Amino acid sequence: MGAGDAGGLVESRLDEAGPEPVGFSTAQVHAGAEPDAGHGSRVAPIYLSAGFVFDDFDHARERFAGESYGYTYSRTGNPTTAAVERRLAALEGGGFGDAEAIVVASGQAALTVAFLGVLRAGDHIVSASSIYEGSRGLLRDNLARLGIEVDFVGGTSGGDANDPDSWRRAIRPTTRALFGEPIPNPRNDLLDLEAVASVAREAGIPFIVDNTLATPYLLRPIEFGADIVVHSASKFLAGHGTALGGVVVDAGRFDWAAHPDAFPHLSSPERALGGRSYMQAYGRFAYAAYARQVVASRFGPVLSPLNAFLLQQGVETLSLRVAQHSRNALAVARWLQEQPEVESVDYSGLASSPHHELARRYLPRGQGSVFSFTLAGGEPAARAFYDALRLFSRMTHLGDVRSLVLHPASTTHTLLTDEERIAGGIGPGLLRLSIGIEDADDLIRDLARGIRAVRAAAAIRRAQPRAPARPPSPASSRAPARSSARASARPEATSGRNPAPATTGSGFSSALGGRSRLSPAPEPIPYPEAQPARHPAPHGAPHPDVHPAPQPAPHGATDPEASSGR
Repeated sequence: MGAGDAGGLVESRLDEAGPEPVGFSTAQVHAGAEPDAGHGSRVAPIYLSAGFVFDDFDHARERFAGESYGYTYSRTGNPTTAAVERRLAALEGGGFGDAEAIVVASGQAALTVAFLGVLRAGDHIVSASSIYEGSRGLLRDNLARLGIEVDFVGGTSGGDANDPDSWRRAIRPTTRALFGEPIPNPRNDLLDLEAVASVAREAGIPFIVDNTLATPYLLRPIEFGADIVVHSASKFLAGHGTALGGVVVDAGRFDWAAHPDAFPHLSSPERALGGRSYMQAYGRFAYAAYARQVVASRFGPVLSPLNAFLLQQGVETLSLRVAQHSRNALAVARWLQEQPEVESVDYSGLASSPHHELARRYLPRGQGSVFSFTLAGGEPAARAFYDALRLFSRMTHLGDVRSLVLHPASTTHTLLTDEERIAGGIGPGLLRLSIGIEDADDLIRDLARGIRAVRAAAAIRRAQPRAPARPPSPASSRAPARSSARASARPEATSGRNPAPATTGSGFSSALGGRSRLSPAPEPIPYPEAQPARHPAPHGAPHPDVHPAPQPAPHGATDPEASSGR
């Protein structure tokens, strides 16, 4: 099967006769495209305009009343963003007009819009445990403050995420959505979509899926029962690492009208709709209309027209890139599993993977390019490997044409306790790779450099005589007590049920090492005299061997969970 056929047929308007089925690669270039009427531009122009001019009084009134089609303000719609929405709806939905897409400013914005389009205070959501850590934080912390509860299935929360009964046991009368990732980040432990979708249908609740790591080229979750699909478009859809974006795709298949009491925001009369409900006004796309007009528009996570243009340019080569990503990833995973220093490789494309059968079923055209592997030497081995690489970029990002590497235990998952990380499979020797489209031989050559560094570091450690124990200095003897105090302040691992804190800033925060946002920073811990730096530090950079006590975050600084770049 060639790249043009992979992903199945997609319906796209290519002539005036109406929709006709075309291959995926054809659709990614042509779906939803209309030549610019003003000047005949073949590529959708960038309409960098905050608002749009009305002809006269009645024209403005008609636009706001929804009596005439057109744009009023770029927060609610823009010709450039609309063009990319039509294309993504065709690719993810599998048919032109059979899905509705909403583009927003980032992947986190897409998740937030998707959840708040369904959930309200007092509602409950069930999520797979193995998901992007930023998504877990959104569910566990942010939505909890709004009175929305969450339970996780699998991992430390109990149950098996691929066992339908585990999901059934987690559902309550207030459950309004199920959520999961087909290719979870970073463990590559695949989710059985059809199994979870069957539970969602039984319960009469929508199934929301984050398809970022698979992309519609490898997998279209709607075809396996998903109702709503989200993407961080900053990743594979764009591919070039230059723009942020996100998308929410509504399949238009969930019967909201069958459950009016569960979703009163869609079934109740709305002043903005002249007394009609969203269900009455928009039928099967009631959710998409509400998510666009009420959630995205009023919260305002708008995708800029420039970023929409960059996203569309990336989408036009999606199938070519993702096919190469997957081929390279499989070659790299096979090489890694042959190295004695590698304890395990979490890639579903390998026959040794416990998720290989699911990969054959859901991902026959390729298993993606994001996976993790674990070095037997723990953090010292991971450090030596990580620092030795030259071709791989050390970045918090995924889905780039360039290959990327990250150490989750010290970055994206640093706010978890050691016990939580180990229980989630995030060991100190685990490294996450996002394999790019470079030549596979070059990537393996760079990884071999990392393996040699691991061997050299291990040899040095074995050759060093063990130093006799020395009594702690007065300064260092105080540090453990402070560390213990901070550790004791850390909230216990949650089961996923998180009532909202009583006040905004008084509750303990894992992002602040267990302190509340209103607590003063602890006094600095005195350290023994620092040794000279091994490498010259750039201007303003902290000394690599000195770790100052946590201080209040400066303006613009972000929580590691929120900035982990998936």
